[in-house]
Amino acid sequence: MTTLAVALISVGGTLGGTLGGAVLSQRASRTQAAEQNQRADREREQERTDQALQSKRDLYAHLNTAARAYRVAARDAVRAAERGENVDPAVLEAAKSAWADQYSQAQMVLGKDVLEVASTLNRALGVGYSVVKQLPISPDSDGTYERAKTWFSGPLSDGVYLLRVALRHDLGVEVDPRFEEARTQMLAALDSSRKHLEGVLAAERVQASRST
Repeated sequence: MTTLAVALISVGGTLGGTLGGAVLSQRASRTQAAEQNQRADREREQERTDQALQSKRDLYAHLNTAARAYRVAARDAVRAAERGENVDPAVLEAAKSAWADQYSQAQMVLGKDVLEVASTLNRALGVGYSVVKQLPISPDSDGTYERAKTWFSGPLSDGVYLLRVALRHDLGVEVDPRFEEARTQMLAALDSSRKHLEGVLAAERVQASRST
């Protein structure tokens, strides 16, 4: 009986140790699996964040490129017309269309402050397009060319520059604590110049319609 009891106790201890070890092993496996799942979730979330940031960077880069190309195409058309050279309207129209496409996409993702810059620049670029199209009917050709060149190299150039800085600021690439103040001042100056030029162009259209 003593031998049997010892044997039973020995078997029970072995089984208890085995079962206990299995339970602990299962718990460790579940803990490890949970940690792996959490790590995978974090990696997927980081990947989505990185992809979203890269998409934003790409869009901003394309928007900046389109703005610069539109301004340059309009400026070059003015210079060519002043020299009496043939101007290919397709170049300007393509630049205008590319900007419109990028601006339309950007409107869906831009924050309020950056959107304000892009919207103000969009109106200014539109006035620049009108400047080019209105060159043939302007009564003072010399003054008209000078006014156009001043617009493209001055206020509009500043507007394109402001857009680039605003985009970099929004991405965290170029952060300036004084940016908000500078942005407000430059936007006001660009908008004021645009409204003045719009008034001049409107007056010229009225004068041209009366003389025909």
